[in-house]
Amino acid sequence: MYAVRLHAFGGPEELRYEEVADPGPGAGQVRVAVGAAGVHVVDTVLRTGSGPATIPLPELPTVPGREVAGTVDRVGPGTDPAWLGRRVVAHLGTVPGGYAALAVTEAARLHVVPDTMDLRTAVAMIGTGRTTVGILRLAGLTPDDTAVVLAAAGGIGTLLVQYAVRLGAAVVGAAGGPDKTARVRTLGAGVAVDYARPGWTEDVRAALGAERPATVVFDAVGGTAAREAVGLLAPGGRHLVYGWAAGGPAQFAPGELDALGVTSDPLVGAALGRLTGTSEGLRALESEALAAAADGTLRPAVQPFPLAEAAQAHRALESRATMGKVVLVP
Repeated sequence: MYAVRLHAFGGPEELRYEEVADPGPGAGQVRVAVGAAGVHVVDTVLRTGSGPATIPLPELPTVPGREVAGTVDRVGPGTDPAWLGRRVVAHLGTVPGGYAALAVTEAARLHVVPDTMDLRTAVAMIGTGRTTVGILRLAGLTPDDTAVVLAAAGGIGTLLVQYAVRLGAAVVGAAGGPDKTARVRTLGAGVAVDYARPGWTEDVRAALGAERPATVVFDAVGGTAAREAVGLLAPGGRHLVYGWAAGGPAQFAPGELDALGVTSDPLVGAALGRLTGTSEGLRALESEALAAAADGTLRPAVQPFPLAEAAQAHRALESRATMGKVVLVP
């Protein structure tokens, strides 16, 4: 089969598309003929030789990727043969292997993909979708909220905007550049702004008016943009952090947030871990995310790349040049 392998930690150029031996499933496992493989920002961090403490660095060479959707073409000893031929999606956990034509995983990780759902949607929801569902559970958003979504054209941001609009909350979608803000506008955000442009918060204030100030900021960006967004919050507002694409979280002086009357809560780490700390918790979020896509509540945006162009997909993701969930297609 063909796969993308990482032979040395470093830049995207270390990802090599090459022919390797077909993997075989072990006891309790299946082999999936991959139709779509998810690319996550964590993949780009692990590629450099660093990463979150919860995910061990792989032994090299390795096939990256932890999200796959496709068709079961072989089952291992003791695995229910009824899985053969089924369209499935799975998050591989801490074990990589997704950037390939064939991937092996435990049958217990599988979800059946409905006939009405394409594989790219399924793979977007198994990881990015489940994280979004977890964030929304923790956020407790209501129709009375006015939500500012940073990185609103990203994989999670797209889903947050859709959910908030459907709920009836007022939504400000902030993204970098005119193409991304145009995409955000199509999602139904009442206000779509380019946070890379000076003075963007003044435009938001003018659009919202004094009667409905911002109450929630969903922050995947960090840095200056996040600080500016927090300045939009009314007293009692919430700054909910789940990432920092700008390179680091927003920095606040001691007592600064108290003076503004707002709170800043990380939705990564321990908070999200309360929902995802067990296999049952993870599976419940995955099932909920897939169900939301199946009934049309959430529709992920997907940006596909050929499997052979995995390095280019990493470059695009790291330079924040993508919109939606990045997916590799063998």
